[in-house]
Amino acid sequence: MALYTLPDLPYDYSALEPAITGEILELHHAKHHAAYVKGANDTLEQLAEARDKGQLGGLVGLEKTLAFNTSGHVLHTLFWQNLSPDGGDKPDGALATALERDFGSFDAFRKQLTAATASVQGSGWGVLAHEPLADRLIVTQVYDHHGNVAAGMTPLLVFDAWEHAYYLQYRNVRPDYVEKLWSIVNWADVAARFSAASGNAAG
Repeated sequence: MALYTLPDLPYDYSALEPAITGEILELHHAKHHAAYVKGANDTLEQLAEARDKGQLGGLVGLEKTLAFNTSGHVLHTLFWQNLSPDGGDKPDGALATALERDFGSFDAFRKQLTAATASVQGSGWGVLAHEPLADRLIVTQVYDHHGNVAAGMTPLLVFDAWEHAYYLQYRNVRPDYVEKLWSIVNWADVAARFSAASGNAAG
């Protein structure tokens, strides 16, 4: 059975300071993300055991647990790649054009994603995604790790709004944390994801 593994970060734990402290980044990656990887693997094993025994009465709960942990793993893996110590500013090229087309301007997009992230009820994510049917960009909120998501959309840029992502540094002021994230966005990574997603939609 193929199992999930915790990816290495593409930078040191201290590389994103002062936006994110090394202490928070290490706890977030080595503890929280690792827990989602373990949870996904454990649930896959439980599903295999249930299939082998023909005991599928607990399938609904196992499927929900698998979605929660796998989505947590996917979103965190994307989050690390979306960030860079050399990030910030704003995108150019095709991504910039698409943001202006679908949101009116980069600043309007930034305000919407900021508001979506800061206003998530409880725990969740703010997400810039590509929606393939209309071949357009959308901003959405993800509750926990896998709710309120348009089917088929491809996440391009994700902002983690779970308290473990920021509370040790920003306390309960989530908007301050979100504002700092903009200074470390890896637009090259987001643009590459947009190019792949929009190419798939066209093809």
